[in-house]
Amino acid sequence: MLRVSALCAIFQLSTFNFQHSTLNNMILPIYLYGQPVLRKPTEDITPDSLDLNQLLADMWETLAVAEGCGLAAPQIGKAIRLFIVDGTELAEDYPECQDFKKVFINPEIIEESEEDATFAEGCLSLPGISENVVRPASITIRYMDENFTEHTETYDGFAARIIQHEYDHLEGHVFTDRISPIRRQFVKTKLTNIAKGKVAARYRTKR
Repeated sequence: MLRVSALCAIFQLSTFNFQHSTLNNMILPIYLYGQPVLRKPTEDITPDSLDLNQLLADMWETLAVAEGCGLAAPQIGKAIRLFIVDGTELAEDYPECQDFKKVFINPEIIEESEEDATFAEGCLSLPGISENVVRPASITIRYMDENFTEHTETYDGFAARIIQHEYDHLEGHVFTDRISPIRRQFVKTKLTNIAKGKVAARYRTKR
């Protein structure tokens, strides 16, 4: 197992500054742990199934304001197979994240490496929690971009980590599902409080 040291809360970066959205974009509330949509099966989307351009614009705006590096549709209350990633701010420490700003539509992870990596993860839907998570070090994923052009690509390192974290949301999982039973007991009270709305977040939330 490859162990990688990490800063805490990689998917909820630094502090929140409630910036104004652009004229036509909306800062969406991020659904917190305990909201049923985070456990709901997600459905594939088609070019005519929704106003994708507006939805993506709102998601990018929401992600930027929350200062995260990934956002999945269930986190904004939509049970569809869509997530966005933006790891560009991390490229200095993780070169694989250079220009790593993408839209993933109807993704499917089709291959995982046998080698694992351990990294501390956090999540915008679970504010205040950070735990080490073991995942495959590299993955191959088939997906469509915002133009519904199909791609099959292989990612490793931190880019693979971000993708797998967001992909889990489409499968009805959160990162604490992947930690050890002992660690899950340690964060049980925090999870309960989040589900009850007893948590502070520096971004707009749905509790």
